[in-house]
Amino acid sequence: MKKITKYIAFAVLGGMLAFTSCETTELDLTANPNALTPDQASVDFFLNSIQEDFVRQFEGDADFSDNWASGGNTTGDGFNEFGLELTRIVQGGGRQYSSMYQDSDMSDEWTNAYKGILADIRAMTPLAIEADQKHHIAIAQFIEAYLMVTMVDFFGDVPYSEAIQANEGIFNPVVDSGASIYEASLALLDQAISNFNATAASEPTSDFYYANDYTQWVKAANTLKMKIYLQRRLVDSGAIASFNAIVSGGNYIQDTADDFQYNWPATSATGPDTRHPRYGINYQAAGAGEYMSNWLMNLMDTSNDPRTRYYFYRQTDAVPGAEIPSNEELLNCSLETAPQHYIDGGYTFCWLDNGFWGRDHGDADGIPPDGLLRATYGTYPAGGQFDDSSFTAIGLGTGASGTGVTVLLSAFNVDFMKAEVAMTNSDMTAARTAILDAFDKSQAKVQAFLVGREAGADVSFEPSAGVIAAYRNTIGANFDGGDMTDKWNVLAEQYWIAHFGNGVDPYNFYRRNQYPTTLQANLEANPGEFVRSMYYPSNVVNTNSSISQKSSHTVPVFWDTHASGPAAN
Repeated sequence: MKKITKYIAFAVLGGMLAFTSCETTELDLTANPNALTPDQASVDFFLNSIQEDFVRQFEGDADFSDNWASGGNTTGDGFNEFGLELTRIVQGGGRQYSSMYQDSDMSDEWTNAYKGILADIRAMTPLAIEADQKHHIAIAQFIEAYLMVTMVDFFGDVPYSEAIQANEGIFNPVVDSGASIYEASLALLDQAISNFNATAASEPTSDFYYANDYTQWVKAANTLKMKIYLQRRLVDSGAIASFNAIVSGGNYIQDTADDFQYNWPATSATGPDTRHPRYGINYQAAGAGEYMSNWLMNLMDTSNDPRTRYYFYRQTDAVPGAEIPSNEELLNCSLETAPQHYIDGGYTFCWLDNGFWGRDHGDADGIPPDGLLRATYGTYPAGGQFDDSSFTAIGLGTGASGTGVTVLLSAFNVDFMKAEVAMTNSDMTAARTAILDAFDKSQAKVQAFLVGREAGADVSFEPSAGVIAAYRNTIGANFDGGDMTDKWNVLAEQYWIAHFGNGVDPYNFYRRNQYPTTLQANLEANPGEFVRSMYYPSNVVNTNSSISQKSSHTVPVFWDTHASGPAAN
């Protein structure tokens, strides 16, 4: 801990570093900070690179530029995609978890974190200190804390205290414990808050998140601390008290206007692609590149969820096996019988009604010519097309052209965190209130997202106030009428729906709480134990003598104390 605390204090940084990110492709920038000499380097160029590389740590890259490379078992990479697939928010196509995420699949995220974000932070910080640019430093400190906490959440113990120190002769950095990195990140956030509150000699030319509003940055920093406390509540007896202390202080994200999010400008489709990556991957001439989750679409459609038309765009009103005859070429499983464990569990299999053309969890069949038929991302959050029952094929530039949003900390998630705390304290009244508050904020945020974003959308298909109220009442009734398992499932299912597009928080929630128990099982009856942490990248293990590969992906992160992974494989 002493080494990490010294490291994050930025007291001694020892000059420019040998490892920096591959290139800068930040929005409208044309200069590459890593091609500049130290006396020419701009703190603003570095900060722009840090900010964009940070959001791509979660969203990946549609055209595999910068620190991203094509390949692997995932689409576009990024932590959000991993979490979305594992939690059935989008479809995961691996029937065996041992092969779904291999050590060769994780190098992009590792490279972007260390060679991209951290290296640029280490290069920028001494320049910012010299120029007394405290707000540049504060943003970088916040991003570093968020990044390292998330690296722990996915990998467990990772290098930190010795990372990015080749200039000091450290080429094989050791891993630090996840618990110590969490503690260091809390300290770093306190430093960030102090710097946000301080007077700076100059302001960042581009703050992509809060436009230089440092009161909002402080709220985000406190909210991130709340998230850290809640994530380690199983191993920290004081976590809930620390969480509640921030709530009592009131200086955290409570209003959607203060959400910590990245708005994709969609000013370019190439070099770099500044559209939301999920849009870039799916709105192509050949149609959608991903499958939506049959589990989530069925849950939302059958419950008349008012967010459905914003989340999913249907290119057809008929799915083989449902409204039209089975078709071996387009939907092979429509000619098959559901596996016995699907029948026993009461899961939907293969097809859904009403044009919701997706795939089951674990369906690893080949890809048929259905790109212009399958359901895909709608308006929110990817900036796609609003589903107004036009049932026309998508294409390049259709819908909102990729002007999507990546939501990282939100007012609705704060309410969900409060609900979880209330549930653990057996305060069902407070939990119910917080769940409904979270729904209200989620619905309002999603519905407002369409305004002024997509010309030509038939807004008469937007849900009425009565439809929204009826759905809200159903949430409350289901919570009131259920036992504890049912109540946790109501919380978890609403958590999943609201976090559509954000896979990190549901993945953490699932491992922390092991709910919902209603998730569709893998198509494979025995897919192996759930992925509790990711393998270290193979190239890192092969080149860093200080890192040994895990025995399996069932190794838990430090805050996951359960005897095994979630039951719903």
